[in-house]
Amino acid sequence: MSTVGKGLGKVEVRLRWDPSPFGEPPRHLDIIAATYSADAPYGRPVYVVHYDSRSPDGTINMSRHSQTGQGFGFVEVMTLEFDRLSSAFARVVVGVAIHQDGGPRTFRDISHGGVLIVDGYRELLADDFTRVAESTAMTLAEFVRDDSGSWQLHEMVRGFESDPVVFTAEMGRIR
Repeated sequence: MSTVGKGLGKVEVRLRWDPSPFGEPPRHLDIIAATYSADAPYGRPVYVVHYDSRSPDGTINMSRHSQTGQGFGFVEVMTLEFDRLSSAFARVVVGVAIHQDGGPRTFRDISHGGVLIVDGYRELLADDFTRVAESTAMTLAEFVRDDSGSWQLHEMVRGFESDPVVFTAEMGRIR
């Protein structure tokens, strides 16, 4: 959990993975963020942000996207500007999903995969998918607004066996 008194500001979620071996279909991973209202923080997402979308107010967007991985570090980046996010939101859940075109794949099939969450130069959370190796999607973190209005991060590494569309509906549920 983040314990900085002022809460989180502009956070980046960075994703890396190597390309598929020669002759195999591309491996395509995506960062996904789901926002939840203050009125229903565990209800349906108000909106979901992923590779071909952004939040209506521009506070959550993809600044870098890859459909194949490059093997050159973090090739996909999502920016979340919590210091600008409307007070109508109390919770944001961030995860990663593997596209299942080209055959079923789990995180075990992803070479040199990993995800990193940073606030400025401060590392908040890092994961290499080992804990969710048999899963096709995962939640990584839950960002919640505390009583003072500051945003805090809670680690939420959980694996799912669903495709990206189904995952967006189930990623914020309590298990």
